[in-house]
Amino acid sequence: MTGYARVSTFEQDPALQHDALTAAGAVRVFTDYASGATAARPQLIACLDFLRPEDTLAVWRIDRLGRSVADLTTIVNDLGRRGIQFRSLTEAIDTTTIGGELVFHIFAAVAQMERRLISERTRAGLAAARARGRAGGRPTVMTPDRLTAAHAMRAQGMTLIQIAATLGVGRSSLVRALAQTGGDSTGGTTR
Repeated sequence: MTGYARVSTFEQDPALQHDALTAAGAVRVFTDYASGATAARPQLIACLDFLRPEDTLAVWRIDRLGRSVADLTTIVNDLGRRGIQFRSLTEAIDTTTIGGELVFHIFAAVAQMERRLISERTRAGLAAARARGRAGGRPTVMTPDRLTAAHAMRAQGMTLIQIAATLGVGRSSLVRALAQTGGDSTGGTTR
């Protein structure tokens, strides 16, 4: 069995997790010092790479492994596809048992429902905003003044890169705005 522990800061002590994992039979414990909201967890990546079929990954609590139910579900499903079991000591989830597998599948179903509800609410919110005349998304950086200046600079023979740098916008934003206004966005060149 391999263990994974996580604490949010270097000031926190992972000893409680290490002791529990070792007592449960973990022969090696990987430890990250990172917030659960942080995607960068190098020791988790190393741990997942270390695991082999028929291994078991153990955690002290499920919130130590996943940042959300959806994240946890993705990780444990990936482990299952690789032939690796999952065990959470505190919640008594153990995919090596029928009951533990059932509990995990209930979690997975709840996570899938949560993703669908979020998606439906997002679509409904965007539709309501459109009905009120508001467009979703980030406002364009290409204001009418910038667009007029871009057309003038392009007519003077400046490259797209030069124009974008002068206006303080990205090249792709410039190209998109020029194309939408029917202006020559490339002038036969990709610069």
